[in-house]
Amino acid sequence: MTTPPTPPTPPTPPAPSALDASEAHARLAALTVIDVRTPGEYASGHLPGAHNIPLDRIGHAVPTLREVRGELLVVCASGARSESARQVLAGHGVHALSLTGGTQGWVRAGHEVHRPAGARTGWAMERQVRLTAGTLVLAGLGLGLLHPAWQLISAGVAGGLVYSALTDTCGMAALLSKLPYNRPRGPELEATLAALTQR
Repeated sequence: MTTPPTPPTPPTPPAPSALDASEAHARLAALTVIDVRTPGEYASGHLPGAHNIPLDRIGHAVPTLREVRGELLVVCASGARSESARQVLAGHGVHALSLTGGTQGWVRAGHEVHRPAGARTGWAMERQVRLTAGTLVLAGLGLGLLHPAWQLISAGVAGGLVYSALTDTCGMAALLSKLPYNRPRGPELEATLAALTQR
């Protein structure tokens, strides 16, 4: 008597990579929230209980984040930077979720944000990019009246904005994030990492 073949095991569905605002709100108490915006953006309003680790410092934080219990939720203003952070973490074997729509979507859904008392606030990165891009375009046009070659500044910024839209990345934001007012002081980041190890 022959043994019937064992039916194939159904494939395991892939783990989700994102939560929307309502899903994140319902599960907030069980999530460890990492806000990857600049310190100034974080201070202007963040998800309750969020820890600030700017995107360019995520690699430094990987050993700590690997040890955090429970699920990680990475958050930014709109969802683009948090998705980049999620991919960096995934590359290091750390599973994390990204908040679809970011903090902006969270606020639009009617959920509260916290603002630390006495914290220094700053402009959102998107606003900083708009100011810098607009200033460079105007400078290129103005200087172009002196010599046409200066108009290449405006053309370069326009090309950069088109590339940014097509790839959903922003080189100008990456450069601006390196400026001192957009970076955490060393003790601030170390304090954040220490707090995460105590969870």
